[in-house]
Amino acid sequence: MTATPTIRIYMACLAAYNYGILHGRWIDATQGTEHIQQEIKAMLKGSPMPNVEEHALHDYEGFEGISLSEWEGINSIVEVAEFIEEHGKLGAALMSYYNDISDAQNAISEHYAGHYDSVADFAEEMTEQTCTIPETLRYYIDYEAMGRDMAINDILTLKTTQPGVHLFWHH
Repeated sequence: MTATPTIRIYMACLAAYNYGILHGRWIDATQGTEHIQQEIKAMLKGSPMPNVEEHALHDYEGFEGISLSEWEGINSIVEVAEFIEEHGKLGAALMSYYNDISDAQNAISEHYAGHYDSVADFAEEMTEQTCTIPETLRYYIDYEAMGRDMAINDILTLKTTQPGVHLFWHH
């Protein structure tokens, strides 16, 4: 079993950075806004520069390819980190597609159709759930073509590193 990589951020003291001193701290991004703010405050308090207040995000890990800005808000970082912690690569793929945490959360909670080996398998399942197909016609149905049409009009298809596809309804 492989452990899930830690989702963390590196917050740096800008005053120290501007003087060529690297001073910062890696912080677990899934521990909530208050925890991160306390960690930043402690990092700034330990700065080699006096009376510092400004900080910036200088690095991050575990966000599965999602880009964060140097000035990303702590609340936004926590939301994205928790979403990726809960949904892994699928959450990151949704974030990349929508580029908006609310839309990604809505898609996974309201429009997720499931994980299938292929879109054709999904088309076959949907067809068999919604109508009775006479045995004599079963071999004439082109589920590949049906799947392609569904992907054009009705569903969002996302691939992750695992085999198969994740499907979401366009509603």
